Amino acid sequence: MGVPNKVLTLVLIREEYRILLGMKKRGFGVNRWNGFGGKVEAGETIAQGAKREVEEECGLTLTEFEEVGRIDFEFVGEPQILEVHIFRGDKYEGKLQETEEMRPKWFALDAIPFHSMWPDDAYWFPIFLRGSKFKGYIKFEGHDKILDCSLEELETTDSYCVK
Repeated sequence: MGVPNKVLTLVLIREEYRILLGMKKRGFGVNRWNGFGGKVEAGETIAQGAKREVEEECGLTLTEFEEVGRIDFEFVGEPQILEVHIFRGDKYEGKLQETEEMRPKWFALDAIPFHSMWPDDAYWFPIFLRGSKFKGYIKFEGHDKILDCSLEELETTDSYCVK
């Protein structure tokens, strides 16, 4: 039996014509625009972890959000798969603020800065923006080269049997 997956969350707050992203200021993914998220802590559900990470990283409290996808990321030379649960944030409260970790900014849906994001985002964001649910597997060499990518649109998020 291998190393257990590292369970992570990623929340994308979307309004009709725009999406909220954060510039990562430190740590994994530094200097890339991304959604908000991170590790699920012991004793919390994946959804609770997603909500907490949004509050910590940009000051907003999610009032309505839904899990819409899961992507398992493999990095060559790393034994642990990153199991990322992706949520769409629909409603929120609070004041948007920059934190030590993230600098949030709204982007028009036709001006998403894919050139400054993780390379895989260009593949799965269109599925997310269509409002579809999905699962996938992406294998990286380093942080910039994709060796393998498989994505599947789903009817429901009840089953995430990813290879």
